[in-house]
This record gives sequence, structure tokens and C-alpha cells, in this order.
Amino acid sequence: MGRIEACRILQHAVSGLYAITPDEADTAELLRKVRLALLGGVRVLQYRNKAADATLRLKQAGALRELTREFAVALIINDDVALAQQVDADGMHLGGADGSVADARARLGSGRLIGVSCYNRLALAHEAVRQGADYVAFGSFFCSTVKPAAAVATPDLLRQARRELAVPLVAIGGITVQNGAQLLEAGANALAVISAVFDTPDIEGAAKEFSNLFEQGKPA
Repeated sequence: MGRIEACRILQHAVSGLYAITPDEADTAELLRKVRLALLGGVRVLQYRNKAADATLRLKQAGALRELTREFAVALIINDDVALAQQVDADGMHLGGADGSVADARARLGSGRLIGVSCYNRLALAHEAVRQGADYVAFGSFFCSTVKPAAAVATPDLLRQARRELAVPLVAIGGITVQNGAQLLEAGANALAVISAVFDTPDIEGAAKEFSNLFEQGKPA
């Protein structure tokens, strides 16, 4: 299988529960939490740890690469092309100030996923796709404890993006099991969460509840 074909398969895999790791200095504890989330049905995992130094990030990302392969789940690295290359991740995610899709693609090649945060700006999503992004993320849709001052996005934005863009759409920001269904109905392919899974006493159970939202939306 060629890398381009592999990337197309990965792009189709950007659906369902998209978990983003919490800032966790204890690698063993991080792996414990992530394993539970994967058991609960996480389909995509993004490694993000803004508090860690380069040595810890490499250690954690490498361990998560092994774990995600065990579960056949895509691993995305947040804002670090070199780290994505080092651990042979399936792709990376770019924020608004994290560089261009073109530069990331030049370094990662055609067979890796590149996702872009587009906040509440559809024009930014169009430009990201024009440059070769494989998926785009919008948010924050609800009040987020991780980014309380984030730009506000609406379900109507998802509906318009669904009409105009052919790539997977990821919704993020304050998403819970209770409010997530309306975003799926509006066109989101994946729901990205941190706190609603990793800050719960039952991580596996919380992930399963999110996974059930996608099962309920499938045609009989």
C-alpha cells in the first residue's frame, strides 16, 4: 500500500471520538488514562502536552505511538513536525500560529494526516484545504475549561462547512455527551474532547458514552 493511499484511509478514519491528551507529567499515568479511553472507543488520539519539555514529549509520544498501534488508532501530534517524524505518527495538527500546511506537508510527505484549527473562520478552513489539509477543526462550540477565552463557533458554521468542504470536520470546545449530538447533526464527523473524558472518574465509561453517540447516528 502506498503512502498516499494510506493517507486516504487515515482521512476516512477522522471520525468518531477524537481524544486530546491532558497535560500529564507522569508517563505511566498518561498511558493508563489513554488505554482506558482507547478501550472506550477513541478513534483518533492527539498528543498535546504544552507543559512538557522536549525529552518528556519524545518519551510520551513514543509510548503513545506503541499504544495506538495496539488499538489500530491514528496518532496525531500537536504542533511539532519533528516529533511527528521521530515517532512515526500518522500526522500532526496545526493551530493558527503553528506554521503553514504547505511547510508541514513538505516535511511530512503525502502520506501523513495534517489537520488545522480554524476556530470560527470558514475562510481559514477553505484556505487550509486549498493548501492540502486533510481535516479541519472548528470551535469552541461551548464554554471550555481548557481555553475559556476561545472564539465561539456555532452549529450553523458546521452546516455551511459541510456544504462547502469535502474533508472531515472536527468539532471542539466544551463538548459533552449531552451537547455533542447537535454537532453531529450539524455535520461534524468527529468530536474532540479532553476534560469530558480524561477528567472523569470512569474514563472508559465516558469514552463509551461518546462512542454511542456515533452509533446512534448510523442508519439502521
